[in-house]
Amino acid sequence: MCLYAAMTIAKVQVVSVPVSDQDRAKEFYVNVLGFDVLQDMSMGPEMRWLQVAPKGSEDSLALVTWFDTMPAGSLRGLVFETPDLEATVAEIDANGFTIVGEIDEQPWGRFLTFEDPDGNGLILRQPVSMG
Repeated sequence: MCLYAAMTIAKVQVVSVPVSDQDRAKEFYVNVLGFDVLQDMSMGPEMRWLQVAPKGSEDSLALVTWFDTMPAGSLRGLVFETPDLEATVAEIDANGFTIVGEIDEQPWGRFLTFEDPDGNGLILRQPVSMG
């Protein structure tokens, strides 16, 4: 008997990104990376729900400050896909943030690692063209 046949998970909706300052993180993800703000609202006297996403994406990030077990900067390996790595890096640079590092070429694609202002590990990935 297969216990997984009834599994109905359809997608990843939100990934929590631990930050120390939600306003600073919002500035970076919106004004540097070009994300849209999906929600920015109070969750009580000391909590704020701040959700951002790449334009047109169903996947989003919650910029969070309230998880004791997820200190700011502790996230690693969050991958953002782009069809043109150099153009995306140039756009980020034009928005006032310089990514330091070299593009790594692999059989499965090209990528560049960097960190957000809190030190969370991010990756820009350009998949291999299948054409």
